[in-house]
Amino acid sequence: MLESHDTLFHNISNRLESLMPLSAHNADKNIHEEMEKNGIERRDFIKWAGAMTATFALPASFTPLTAKAVEVANRLPVIWLHMAECTGCSESLLRSEDPSIDSVIFDYINLEYHETIMVASGHQADLSLEQAIEKHKGNYVLMVEGGIPKGTEYFLTMGAQARTGAQECIHAAKHAKAIFAIGTCSSFGGVQAAYPNPSNAQSLDKIISQPIVNVPGCPPSEKNIVGNIIYFIMFGTLPRLDAYNRPTWAYGHRVHDLCERRGHFDAGEFVQHFGDENAKNGFCLYKVGCKGPYTFNNCSKLRFNSHTSWPIQAGHGCIGCSEPNFWDTMSPFEEPISNRLIVPVTTAFGGAGADKVADTVGVVALSASAIGIAAHALISGLNKDKDA
Repeated sequence: MLESHDTLFHNISNRLESLMPLSAHNADKNIHEEMEKNGIERRDFIKWAGAMTATFALPASFTPLTAKAVEVANRLPVIWLHMAECTGCSESLLRSEDPSIDSVIFDYINLEYHETIMVASGHQADLSLEQAIEKHKGNYVLMVEGGIPKGTEYFLTMGAQARTGAQECIHAAKHAKAIFAIGTCSSFGGVQAAYPNPSNAQSLDKIISQPIVNVPGCPPSEKNIVGNIIYFIMFGTLPRLDAYNRPTWAYGHRVHDLCERRGHFDAGEFVQHFGDENAKNGFCLYKVGCKGPYTFNNCSKLRFNSHTSWPIQAGHGCIGCSEPNFWDTMSPFEEPISNRLIVPVTTAFGGAGADKVADTVGVVALSASAIGIAAHALISGLNKDKDA
């Protein structure tokens, strides 16, 4: 039975109050003053809190609680590990030319260990990790970026102690309160796991046995990273997940569902090749490879580069980067996916798939989004059967 709004509000309030006595990182700083230094007004922060509240499917009356969760975010210790990756997930969050509210919050939290931004190296870095784990045993959030070789651990050996990536993940996960796989590499293996995968790179859930929340994307939106921290602060538990362990508040809809070019899709107006007149008119990019109907993410709502744009707005189709095995199943990225799925799928229109839809689509015709749903449901079911 679902909690009433009053009960839920009371429970979140108590949860936040329970965090107040904990030791605060950056105790000499005030989050609102930090935002003012970066040119962010309080009303902008409240608007952000309201939007995040709505994203969590909470009533607007919960906005003050979301704002308070940010204020106590420096009580939550975070340990961030780097495996086989390009550090793009961290860079997209840390290297904003115009710091966003999300990046300011990330600077404010208690980030106990993060190899990209820490000063320590060698033995000192190893010691910093051990001290962070021991100091916050059972209370820290573990975030892992990058794929991890399995059975071939020597492909990823790091630190003064020459520990493998798999060993470090297992060690850090043992006493974590919550674990998040940040980016597609950690969530699903990423480019390291693409065929022929010589290092046998795997997703984090193939290395450790604890529950994991996947936050895929190449890179994921900064709001999807920070939002999961705020969610855990507010609720003290992991969010509702889909078949691929992605939080439904962020990955519950296909890119296609809320795409700004969706009207052109429904009207049968497609870009035939890059640079043509249809491209200049902002028509649908499906025929030049857009994988939006098959991809679950909130890019179309959040956007990138200080939320100003995203690939489809800029003129290139979605490449499906938040889906498992996208390097293999979604490429070539400039061609329609048709029936090139990892498992045979019987689609509408005599098996012709979404390409046939793109030739004959009208307002009343079955759209390619139905193909995306069917494929997602089938592949999810097969994966669950394998895991059973």
